[in-house]
Amino acid sequence: MRIVDLLKKDSIQLNASPKSKSEAIDMLIDLQVKGGNIADREEYKKGILAREDKGSTAVGEGIAIPHAKSEAVKAPSLAAMTVPKGVDYEALDDEPSNLLFMIAAPNDGDVHLEVLSRLMTILMDEDFREKLLNASDNDEFLKVIDDMENEKYPDEPRAEVKPTDGYKVLAVTACPTGIAHTYMAAEALEKAGKKLGITIKVETNGSGGAKNILTDEEIANCDGIIVAADKTVAMARFDGKKVISTKVSDGIKIPEELINRIEAGDAPVYHHEGGADSSASSSSGDESFGRKLYKHLMNGVSNMLPFTVAGGIFIALAFLIDSIGGAPQDSDFGTHLAAAAWFKTIGNYAFQFMIPILAGYIGKSIADRPGLLVGMAGGAMAVSGATFAAPGGDVPSGFLGALLAGFLGGFVMLLIEKACDKLPKALNGIKPVLIYPLGGLAVVALMMCAVNPIMGVLNEALANFLTNMGGTNKVLLGCILGAMMSIDMGGPFNKAAYVFGVAAISSGNFDIMAAVMIGGMVPPIAIALATTFFKNKFTEDERKNGPVNYIMGLSFITEGAIPYAAADPMRVIPACMIGAAAAGGLSMAFGCTLRAPHGGIFVFPVVGNPVMYVVALVVGSIIGMLLLGLFKKKVTE
Repeated sequence: MRIVDLLKKDSIQLNASPKSKSEAIDMLIDLQVKGGNIADREEYKKGILAREDKGSTAVGEGIAIPHAKSEAVKAPSLAAMTVPKGVDYEALDDEPSNLLFMIAAPNDGDVHLEVLSRLMTILMDEDFREKLLNASDNDEFLKVIDDMENEKYPDEPRAEVKPTDGYKVLAVTACPTGIAHTYMAAEALEKAGKKLGITIKVETNGSGGAKNILTDEEIANCDGIIVAADKTVAMARFDGKKVISTKVSDGIKIPEELINRIEAGDAPVYHHEGGADSSASSSSGDESFGRKLYKHLMNGVSNMLPFTVAGGIFIALAFLIDSIGGAPQDSDFGTHLAAAAWFKTIGNYAFQFMIPILAGYIGKSIADRPGLLVGMAGGAMAVSGATFAAPGGDVPSGFLGALLAGFLGGFVMLLIEKACDKLPKALNGIKPVLIYPLGGLAVVALMMCAVNPIMGVLNEALANFLTNMGGTNKVLLGCILGAMMSIDMGGPFNKAAYVFGVAAISSGNFDIMAAVMIGGMVPPIAIALATTFFKNKFTEDERKNGPVNYIMGLSFITEGAIPYAAADPMRVIPACMIGAAAAGGLSMAFGCTLRAPHGGIFVFPVVGNPVMYVVALVVGSIIGMLLLGLFKKKVTE
């Protein structure tokens, strides 16, 4: 909540001269009353004095921030006062206080803590304090604060103080990564509301969690709700209200149209299906099944992305440290030096969560908390390769297996919930904590143990096929290996090709591993290039995260491409496969060899014919980039 949204001009007094702490408190309370948000002055004062009895709210550096939660507060508000000569407010540093803010907060919630935290953050800037003390009038005082907040929190939308008669329209905005579009849509809706003279409150589901959360009272009293989101948001609270569900880009492009539709009553009544806490994303009957699947997928991708990026960069740093330190480029490359081993280990921890998180949050998007269990468990089983014979792990199904666990597990969980609706009401209390988890875990365990052996048979068949053709057509073999490395990016095809390459090293065939690694490097590099040169084919969030794939691709971390492949598999995977196949084939044609099973550019010193290996990598990446530009549709933002 922004300071300038809580502080009115009438609640500011410049160049005051209270003679004591008690007088300063009375003056600040009078300013709060003048602002119109205090119902009972004396009751509010009791709260302020009770807080001061616990210890002075003067924090030093000339700053004092008295605050209180009270039934006497009608709405969150601030009062401010400058005291050029200072007043003894019993500060910890025994210095007088010359800049005073008083926070008034209602009893429900912890808004006073949020405001207190923000005030302390911005007031630590000495130049900012000087500008406040030197403000010539209240307008300049507010402008100084506004400028500071815009500098410190550039992506944050302004939140309006709740009007006394409530909000006519409510909205929720959310995009897959919760960065740009979430706040752009919120800002556009708020501006449109002001222009139309319609009070509106917007909840943002950003990367830092939900902010400006809609209350039950606001939902009950509003005319309708706009849900402009490309990922799932909590919907059960809107049951029985008129709701428009649309893309987050519509919140940016047509905010006035959306608000006018709500005010005209042109919105379907939302009827919730699922548990009370469900976050099902559908809010209108005209939303296509394909769009619902897209939202579920984006929910998984957006939660997986931090693990992919952070883990990948840590692993890349491990390779860099070992390379600089002259460590041998063997199977343990990236873990020889202590610092490298630390980064590699931590990066691997993040990577271990990546696939289960993807599946878990797809399942949660479909079936709420019970879906999180089936998705996470199924994703973990896909990574480990659990089977009936070897539940501890045997034949991993990877990325594709995790998608199956998330989607199929989530929908199966919904069926279990519906089936449990027929149980006696006396069992309602144990359904979410016992029946749903047990049933869901049993189903996903059976499903994944059945799926993973099929992947194992496929892996073995692929390995046999590769071995049999290795001596007949090296270039074709390189094309196949390169394509396999990018078809599922860590799944059975990828792993089969990689294991084949590692096995080839042990038998002295170093050209196969070269084709394998270059095939795994192309997808993230091609995506990074495409986000750079074909910006209109990617969302703003995808463009922002694209450059990270340069690092991941050069470090032979194919998984950096997974979020893009998951978001648009029918276009991204074929483009990456063709580019990787070209690189793998060229590597074989040029007679390139590799004696290390991992490392990317950090093991290029042990590559045979390194110049042509770089040429193969560049050619394959450019082909992938051009095909991504050709295959992908333009993104309308």
